[in-house]
Parts: sequence; C-alpha cells; structure tokens
Amino acid sequence: MASISTRLAVVVPVYNESGWIRPTLAALAAQHDQDFDVVFVDNGSTDDSVAIIEQCVADRPRWRVIHEPQKGTGAAADTGMRAAILAGAGILARTDSDCLPRPDWTASMRRALTVDGLELVGGELVPRTDEGLSWFTRISLRGAVHLAEAFGRVRRENKSPEYLGPYMMAAGCNVGITAELYLASGGFPRSRIEDLHEDRALVNAVRRITPRYARRSDIVVFGSSRRVSAWGLKNTLLWYKDHQYRPEHVDIR
Repeated sequence: MASISTRLAVVVPVYNESGWIRPTLAALAAQHDQDFDVVFVDNGSTDDSVAIIEQCVADRPRWRVIHEPQKGTGAAADTGMRAAILAGAGILARTDSDCLPRPDWTASMRRALTVDGLELVGGELVPRTDEGLSWFTRISLRGAVHLAEAFGRVRRENKSPEYLGPYMMAAGCNVGITAELYLASGGFPRSRIEDLHEDRALVNAVRRITPRYARRSDIVVFGSSRRVSAWGLKNTLLWYKDHQYRPEHVDIR
C-alpha cells in the first residue's frame, strides 16, 4: 500500500446514474495503476445507482459509497474529498459518474502530483464517442473548450494581481489536487451547480496560494456530451459561460 503522502483517492459524485454508471465503474476497474481508493458520493439518488455501485464494490475493499444529502455537485465532491483525506489520502482525483477515465488516468495523476511536483492539475476532456454525436460536433466542442480557456486568460476578472499564475481551466470531471492544497484552498464550494461552477472556484482559490498548477494533456477523461445533445452546442457553451443559458432542468438524464 502507498504511503500516506502518495496514497491516491478518486472521488465520484453520483446522482441518478443507473443508466450510465456501469461504464464508469468498468473504466476505473481497468486502470493500469490499481493502487487507489474510490469514494462514490451518492447525492440523493432515487434510482438504482447505489445498488449497482455496492454490487461492484463488494469485492473491492478500497472502494466505498458514502452519502451527502445536500444537493449539488460541489457539496458532494467536497464531502468525498474530505472523507478521502480523513482516510489517509495525500493526493486526490475527481471524475464524474458518466465519464470514462483513460486506462492510464490514475497513473498519470499520480505522476503529475508526485514526481512532477504539481499541486493541482486539470486534465484533457474528450467527448465520448458512444453517445451519437457527429465527429464534427465532437471536434467543435473540443475546439470551443480550448477557445474558452484562452479567453479566460485575458478576461479581466481572471487577471488580478492577487493571482500567482495564469488562469487555467480544470473541468470537475478531470481534476487532481494534493490533500494539503485542497484543505488550504477551502476545497470545492458546497454549492448547487445552478449557482456556481465549483471547479472554476477551486482553481481561482488555488491561484491565490501557489503557481504550481498546470493543464496536462496526458491526463485524459472521455466525458459525456448529454448536455450538448439536450441543449445544443451553443446553449451548452453559454451555460458554462457564467450560466448565460439557464435551462429549466440542469440534471440531464
């Protein structure tokens, strides 16, 4: 077992993902580096999500399910991160319950946060290919994400002298951080996704503490494009741009 300083925990918020969680479980089970804990945080699911996960973790003593009744990805992620730290994790990674981490994901996270000396990393988010999106839409989505990050670097709100490094986009479904920095930064705000993008808030809190963070193209997660399918590409990008698009239902199932 890894020492406390390099012990890795993966945190996965879950809400009504019975139709999507199995591929995520399989992707985590297929990691090349198997020396990690997993904390699944049920956020009040009313379907069979918890039962499906519990069946999978029955023979995996380092995988477990905990519960967070306060609705919101920020609250669920924060509860999972703090539970992992209390259990001895020194490095933390988060993905979501409809995402597929590449088989080298945990190994790449560990390398970035230990060998390479980074304290926060944001990985590459690639649209899944099994959800019916055209290749053109997938390419357009990736291009839009990189354009949004470039815009964020010149945005006035992100250029305050209090920041110790440039703006960086770190999607909540593919982010890693040391336990020490997580606690020092205050962690994910315990907010609803409708009110605040908790991943952006975490990055900006980190930027006030350390410049030791980076985007890493070798840390890859294949993410769901359900919002794009439901809202269209334009509205999805507006949603991520300070909630300039506000749909009636945010939780797409």
